[in-house]
Amino acid sequence: MNMIDDTGAKEKSATRGAYLTLRDMILSGALPAGEKLKIEQLRTMLDTGASPVREALSLLTSDMLVERIDQRGFRAAPANKANFEEILALRCTLEDLALRQSIANASPAWEEKLVLAHHRKKKARDKGPAIFEEAHKMFHMALLASSGSPMLERFCSQLYDLNIRYRNIAARSSTYEQRDASGEHDEILDAAVQGDADRASVALMKHYRLTGEYLARGMDGGSI
Repeated sequence: MNMIDDTGAKEKSATRGAYLTLRDMILSGALPAGEKLKIEQLRTMLDTGASPVREALSLLTSDMLVERIDQRGFRAAPANKANFEEILALRCTLEDLALRQSIANASPAWEEKLVLAHHRKKKARDKGPAIFEEAHKMFHMALLASSGSPMLERFCSQLYDLNIRYRNIAARSSTYEQRDASGEHDEILDAAVQGDADRASVALMKHYRLTGEYLARGMDGGSI
């Protein structure tokens, strides 16, 4: 590798690192919704150059996790009740379609991977929020992985990420832990492997809407 290629690879790696770190901070709420994101502050915090930070923020803009507020400025995407309700409605519509297609296309390999993803999610519950969140998403995406529609699955994955900030807010509710989320996942899995698309869809939609109900109780005036 020559010097130019080596420099390009390092810049790409720095951009990727900044992207992943900032993404996690926005999703977790460490960078609050609506907060202005200043290049110099982020560069210092991440111990990297201004260019990788700026490129990372542009990528996050495409992910709809960051908004460009002027020619050079950025802020973490605002979070409000109307935005959450739109995300929830889209998730229910698109995942219902993807789940039904996935069950219609079911194969032993898909079922095996789905059961394994469910098992890993259960084991991850006591391994910390970050590990559990990764396993939780893998389970939900495994449900859709046999849909035969890569673009549809990609949209569902993006909506999942957009929803995470709101689910983290819902988790702060004093009543959130009263839910049997593990039981809800068990019901979704059982219906899916039994090939019952109607029951699986009802269980998945109920799972999402329960989270929505908890979150709605924590909002007033339409803003967080």
